[in-house]
Amino acid sequence: MSRTGQWFHPVEPSPDASVRLFMLPHAGSGAIIYRDWEKLLPADIASQAVTLPGRHNRREEGTYEDWDLLLDALHEAVLDDLDDRPFAFFGHCLGAQLAFRLTIRMEEEGGPSPVMIGMSGWSPVGWNSPTVEQSRMPDPELVEWIKHLGSFPAEIYDNPAMLALVVPALRADLRVAAQYVDDNAGVRCALASYGGRSDPLQEDPDAMKHWAERSKAYLGHSEYPGGHFYIDAHAQGVTMHFAQRLQRVVASAAR
Repeated sequence: MSRTGQWFHPVEPSPDASVRLFMLPHAGSGAIIYRDWEKLLPADIASQAVTLPGRHNRREEGTYEDWDLLLDALHEAVLDDLDDRPFAFFGHCLGAQLAFRLTIRMEEEGGPSPVMIGMSGWSPVGWNSPTVEQSRMPDPELVEWIKHLGSFPAEIYDNPAMLALVVPALRADLRVAAQYVDDNAGVRCALASYGGRSDPLQEDPDAMKHWAERSKAYLGHSEYPGGHFYIDAHAQGVTMHFAQRLQRVVASAAR
């Protein structure tokens, strides 16, 4: 196992795939939100879900509460794990923020960078951003807020032991997300966006259209029925759409 193996699940990507996909989760969660993706994606895409410290198999590790420090650590983990295959990022909510800024950094450095990114459940413009004050809400208020978003399976809300595991990581991630500052930066790689038709965090109905200004290789927006966590019910549709476009991007770059 590599020294960065704890970041990714599975630890070792399939050696038979021609392209790799790193999937970044929403606030408070980990690799579990992408539990079905490996079997839904075609065999030529080796998927690895990211788990940040402080949750799931990394529960004993301290959480990051500083945006820059988390991005630095994630950047190092990805670079250490890369091989000579092309790769892509897909992120939902906080995961989209991290994937976007990680791509910008990698492109600026001139080294390895993704051929495509998928932005789900977040836009740098017209989106409700968490605040540090929200991260400090009393547990009952925080639980009601995440219930409204549908952030976690229903059985968690009535299970104090499960909530005790989830809430600290969620608070840390909200503090991280609250530090995000948009600077109108864009990426050179291909970008596709995804969202739920009734996402309560989308303040501007045209928010996702702003992605067209952030990549000259923008591949369009796909919208699905549902709210912020539409992705749970539509994993098959999202994976099929994203995989088809990723395969085309990789094939075009190889010509």
